[in-house]
Amino acid sequence: MKHKILLIFIHLFLINTLNSQPEIELQEFAMGFDNPLGITHAGDSRLFVVEQQGYIQILDADGNLLETPFLDISGRVKSGGEQGLLGLVFHPDYKNNGYFYVNYTDQEDSTHIARFSVDESDSNLALPNSEYTIMTIFQPYTNHNAGDLAFGPDGYLYIGTGDGGSGGDPGNRAQDSLSLLGKMLRIDVDGSNPYTIPEDNPFAGLSNVRGEIWALGLRNPWRYSFDSQTGDLWIADVGQNQYEEIDLQAASSGGGENYGWRCYEGNHEYNTNGCLQSSFYTFPVHEYSHDETGGCSVTGGYVYRGDEYPGMQGHYFFADYCNDMIRTLYEESGEWKVSSQGEYPGNNFSAFGESVDKKLYIAGLSSGIIYEIRDKSSGTGYFEKGKDELKIFPNPFKDQFSLKINNPRLKGSRLKIFNHAGIPVRDFRITKENERIRLDNLQPGLYILKIESEVFSRFHKLIKTG
Repeated sequence: MKHKILLIFIHLFLINTLNSQPEIELQEFAMGFDNPLGITHAGDSRLFVVEQQGYIQILDADGNLLETPFLDISGRVKSGGEQGLLGLVFHPDYKNNGYFYVNYTDQEDSTHIARFSVDESDSNLALPNSEYTIMTIFQPYTNHNAGDLAFGPDGYLYIGTGDGGSGGDPGNRAQDSLSLLGKMLRIDVDGSNPYTIPEDNPFAGLSNVRGEIWALGLRNPWRYSFDSQTGDLWIADVGQNQYEEIDLQAASSGGGENYGWRCYEGNHEYNTNGCLQSSFYTFPVHEYSHDETGGCSVTGGYVYRGDEYPGMQGHYFFADYCNDMIRTLYEESGEWKVSSQGEYPGNNFSAFGESVDKKLYIAGLSSGIIYEIRDKSSGTGYFEKGKDELKIFPNPFKDQFSLKINNPRLKGSRLKIFNHAGIPVRDFRITKENERIRLDNLQPGLYILKIESEVFSRFHKLIKTG
């Protein structure tokens, strides 16, 4: 009878796990920032926070703000409205070359892409006088500057640009093949100075198209990122009056996609004068309307690929600047679905960030707070579960995982691992604070880990990958 009850519980647990969605909470990680617009890392435990006025600040692993900014170029940056220091990315080989790149609005209202170097004698300080200009793009208006920067899995620098501003793209620049505005650019900053055009860029060598263009038809891509597991490119493109959109470019793409602006806003016709048939355009994997959500400006994020929260795995996080709503987009049975994660008013979410260990963060522009995104539903226990008393990592795992005990009461407990049928596949005693458990002989899938003593039981889900 006891085994039958346990089996029923495990089956219910598995069913709930398979059908569950993350239930996030925001935990304050650091505060006191002045218009934070970006969060990133340099391959170590630090977080770098971009402030619109022209500062890059450093947070240590515990969320403590270092006294001196990493970089201060406030005297070169024109800040206000949609202008300012808008983007930061570290070179993939930053550890060896010390290069990082920024995107800012200069005093002539132009987009300025520049490389800086770190101080070799102090890793927490950059050299303001090391600036080397990569690219300058004239902006006809002061809005729609985009500003994000990202290195792709291919090692090339991707630069998202807005359509030049005003409203409705009056110059039709997003569709203009000779303009760098309203595009996703792809350049090689490791070639000859200041950059070279990769030979496999879709329009390289053509006389009537700028070779830097990787994709076109964007209005104001406000944050984009590469899925660290698949290499897919996610682009959140701010809409005009009614629709916000999220575009997805598969890692297998050779570029050349036209995302439709100003012909289309999301999936809807906007200004089709001179446009091609709809089949020539790439439409978003998701759109939402202002009327339905109360939103007005999408803020793109990341696909979660960390080990701490299995329930968040594969979910693309995005938010809206106006309604402070956070949602996730995920694929299920070949269909894209959206999970609402609540509203957090008073923030004006401006950027997501990812740490070196794949934790996710989000910045509130008006609140000046950097939050860590956590999943309350992951690691659900039977009976009570003490906070961080047990850590399983990585999870998902491939061949083995580590078990770290932070509660002395758990030492000496019995550990069992069950498969989906409720059959035990491992059974032993926990004798150390750190246990490494190999399960390379098991099939990929979902398992349940049970820790029990005479006075309590704990259940945790395990995911074994192929």
